[in-house]
Amino acid sequence: MRKTYIDNIRWMTVVIVVIYHVFYMFNGVVTSGVIGPFTSVQYQDSYLYFVYPWFMLLLFVVSGMSARFYLNGHSDKKFLKSRTVKLLVPSTIGLFVFWWISGYYNMAIGGAFENMPAIPKPILFVIMAISGVGPLWYIQLLWVFSLLLLFIRKIEKDRLYGLLEKADLPVLLCMTPVIWGAAQILNTPVIVVYRFGIDGVGFFLGYFIFSHDAVMERLEKWWLPLSLAALGLGIGFVFVFWGEPYAEHQVLDTFLCNVYAWIATLAVLSVMKKWGNFENSFSRFMGRKVWGIYLFHYLPLSACAWYLHLYISLPPLVMYLLVCATAFAGAIILYEIIRRIPVLKWCVCGIGGEK
Repeated sequence: MRKTYIDNIRWMTVVIVVIYHVFYMFNGVVTSGVIGPFTSVQYQDSYLYFVYPWFMLLLFVVSGMSARFYLNGHSDKKFLKSRTVKLLVPSTIGLFVFWWISGYYNMAIGGAFENMPAIPKPILFVIMAISGVGPLWYIQLLWVFSLLLLFIRKIEKDRLYGLLEKADLPVLLCMTPVIWGAAQILNTPVIVVYRFGIDGVGFFLGYFIFSHDAVMERLEKWWLPLSLAALGLGIGFVFVFWGEPYAEHQVLDTFLCNVYAWIATLAVLSVMKKWGNFENSFSRFMGRKVWGIYLFHYLPLSACAWYLHLYISLPPLVMYLLVCATAFAGAIILYEIIRRIPVLKWCVCGIGGEK
């Protein structure tokens, strides 16, 4: 039975991600590879601080839950094949087929072409392709975790899974030091988004704990205190770290950041389990388009921001709204076009003809 609240968490979180990237493009804190700020002080950047610690952790937890639900009705072999087509192919082959275009804009915005000596065009193309990873880092990590999951399943044989069905709120709160500890390890240098430790723990907690209906039923009873705690921690996090690079390890590895990330994740899960089991025409539409929105949004977003920056001077609010609208509309249009082209739908969208 499909869990509607999980679908709603997924598309709502992706909406948060898209809006995050709109603000990020014009932020005044992490200025590498973006257009940059409109003014010296931008209080709207507080949105970046408020959502960045937890939204990807939440997505990995939900992905772990979804992996369990899928494996309940499919073989390990089918799981590996479907995840390879959907996750690995677009984030590797797709880079050289399509996502190099996004890499071009990323490099243009970051001023890479101006600072780059003359190099052979084939090498430049490879650099653009790699620069086009953008949001695809998430599905690259997800494929790695999915592969590791199959190995663990052969050893674990649901013994741990069965034991963790008993997890209640105190057990979940005791996971906070685990989250903080995981944030300290398996982080790639320079490219901060590849956080194998904390994201992997989120994925496996989703698989082993939160995929249990009994766990979620217990968790939803605490939706209000968890929400209030998350709100308080979020406000505190913004005040404590305002002006510091929120997306760098000097902030991400702090205890406060990870406490906030974990409590916010629990809060969203509990709130959506309690109130998120709804369905209407809009939620069904977003559920169908969420994959395409996530994959494609950054290309039209960055292209729009770049050309507006080059050729038109507009008030900040208008810039935000235009770039945001272009991100959503452009993503849906690109997805609808490319998913209908036989070869491109496989290597760019990860749509493979499952039988």
